[in-house]
Amino acid sequence: MSTDSKYTSILTLFLAPWLLYACSDGNRRGADGAAAGRGGSAGFLATGGTVETGGTTSGGGQRTGGATVSGGSTISSAGQTDAGGTVASGGAAATVATTMTGGSVSSGGEASSGGTTDGSISSGGSRSDSGVDAAVGGAPSSSVDAASSASPGSGGSRFDGGVDAASGGSTSGGGSRSDAGVDRASGGSDASTSASAGGKTGSAQTIKNINYAGTSSASQTLDLLLPANALLPLPLVVRIHGGGFSSGDKAGEETGAAANAILAKGYALASVNYRLSGQALFPAGVQDVKAAVRWLRAHATQYGLDTDRFASWGESAGGYMAVMLGVTGDQTTVFDDDSLGNPGVSSAVAAVVDWYGPVDLATMDSQQTAHPPAGCPSSWLQHTPASSPEGTWLGGALNTPAVSTKLSQANLISYLATAKTLPFFIIAQGDDDCQVPWGQSQELNDALAKVGNTANLNIIPGYSHGDSRFETTQSAPDLTLLVALFGR
Repeated sequence: MSTDSKYTSILTLFLAPWLLYACSDGNRRGADGAAAGRGGSAGFLATGGTVETGGTTSGGGQRTGGATVSGGSTISSAGQTDAGGTVASGGAAATVATTMTGGSVSSGGEASSGGTTDGSISSGGSRSDSGVDAAVGGAPSSSVDAASSASPGSGGSRFDGGVDAASGGSTSGGGSRSDAGVDRASGGSDASTSASAGGKTGSAQTIKNINYAGTSSASQTLDLLLPANALLPLPLVVRIHGGGFSSGDKAGEETGAAANAILAKGYALASVNYRLSGQALFPAGVQDVKAAVRWLRAHATQYGLDTDRFASWGESAGGYMAVMLGVTGDQTTVFDDDSLGNPGVSSAVAAVVDWYGPVDLATMDSQQTAHPPAGCPSSWLQHTPASSPEGTWLGGALNTPAVSTKLSQANLISYLATAKTLPFFIIAQGDDDCQVPWGQSQELNDALAKVGNTANLNIIPGYSHGDSRFETTQSAPDLTLLVALFGR
């Protein structure tokens, strides 16, 4: 062998290991870079990919037939087969889910394609049954279940949709989490319940008489109805009863065509009681309604609610309350009372359904005079006197100086000029309404148009105030409009 050949062979022996490492490292970095370009961090973000069965990826481990991942995601792309495991058909991987060093994806676990895990599973954590945490013998050290900042307690497990249904108790000490993910205790809650997207509720549940303002008053309670087998997190419809600000009860908002359709669509429903005029004058009842929404938003994670998809829905005086939430959600007004709880939490809604609600109390009589209802051309309800529903609520006749300030504060149209954002409005009223003139709905629609908000207005010929046909004919189309905005 020549001297040149000897030196070449020796040089090759020294350089070969380095070249192998460099190539391997370059391939790894290329795979990692491609993943990062799709939003991943040193791993694959599978969009419509599948979750492996039994395959694990440890730090620096290598996949047979797949990419080498150094502490990256264990979610495969386009259904790759892991060493010793098969690809579970149909297991859709969430586009934001990653598993950190040492995490494993267990048999059949889905990172559901509804977008669930915007958190990560930390070292040693496992993922099972719908893609949420199953702490095998103990909680993952820093595991965060999507949309929840709490981790399961010692020995606790999450299954059946991955959210709490702690039947009246917590899961902090070895308890199990199952059956739909909410607390069955009336008025109670499981402080660590997760609203993990991609999981589902179990059986339908009703949580009664939640004291949203920290009092024991029945007038400051709400009921929360959760649908059966619905994808989490849940859009929420807050229903508010009517009754001229002086009567009514939340129970009436939990039955009927509208309530049934809301729950059947997979939405949660909250029905709210508020202080009536015989208990406290304006603005007490309005402040209660805003406090109820703040409570619901503050406890959204516990009950699996989607805080971006809250809607208010009311009729008559409840319609007034529903509109009030819509026009004052992003501004501080006389309707905000921090002493009722959860100060700083938003009371905004993303949609409003208003059935025959008043909005400008000062113009009601003049509107009725201009367009007398056919069913009561000379005997409609007068709103100016102190004995009227509005006069009783404000504390005097509407045309007197004693209530002028309150009358101005109660005018919902006035808040449109200072609102930065406004929700979508669905407005319906009959033109034969002897209690609230249809001009109120038209006035709201016109005022919204002036600030660039296009409402869906339906003035229905021949319908009266509280007409039962609203439930039978308007529930479905109005919910269809809501679904177009919220989905499901």
